Amino acid sequence: MGDYLKYLPLTDELYDFARRHRSDADDALLAELREETSALGDDARMQISEEQGSFMGILAGLVGAKDALEVGTFTGYSALCVARALPEDGRLLCLDLDEEWTAAARRYWERAGVAGRIELRIGPAVESLDALEPERSFDFVFIDAAKDEYDAYYERILPRVRPNGVILFDNMFWGGRALPGASDHANARSIRALNAKLASDPRIECVFLPIADGLQLCRKR
Repeated sequence: MGDYLKYLPLTDELYDFARRHRSDADDALLAELREETSALGDDARMQISEEQGSFMGILAGLVGAKDALEVGTFTGYSALCVARALPEDGRLLCLDLDEEWTAAARRYWERAGVAGRIELRIGPAVESLDALEPERSFDFVFIDAAKDEYDAYYERILPRVRPNGVILFDNMFWGGRALPGASDHANARSIRALNAKLASDPRIECVFLPIADGLQLCRKR
């Protein structure tokens, strides 16, 4: 039998079916945060999908994450999902540039009762990573910020990830423009190069998950 592509084309009806069959599908606070973020117009596209948030929370719990890092926080949806999965003494460090968007995040973290687990640092991500305490390490990392800096984040973060810790990269399809020849945009080139690098990097093993705009899930060896 020859090779064949084993996937199901995703229709709006199938996607709605999937998104409704999640443990947190009826979470009123998450729904309110999504609704408030949607009022930002085009900027709302930066928010992760509902199933991504559910997946990240489950994954953080599965690896027993206690120390987590997020690069790119926006209005705080992904951070809220991850922080909820951490133990009471767990810590999530969030790096972002924008005071206004993250002000909304802080409000929802407070309402969810997880603000005490989250530290937010405002400033350019590369500078914030370079300034991290020497002893700081992480079990779980989510990267969703400047696409042309993804590799710079990766090289700074990977040495701080414990063995069997995970790194998640968002937007690795980059709207389909990461395909060879699809776009010569700097972001497309960066994402394309990083996808290739991760697939051959002996320090990790990775799998590309076609969730939302594409997730690369990496486990540190």
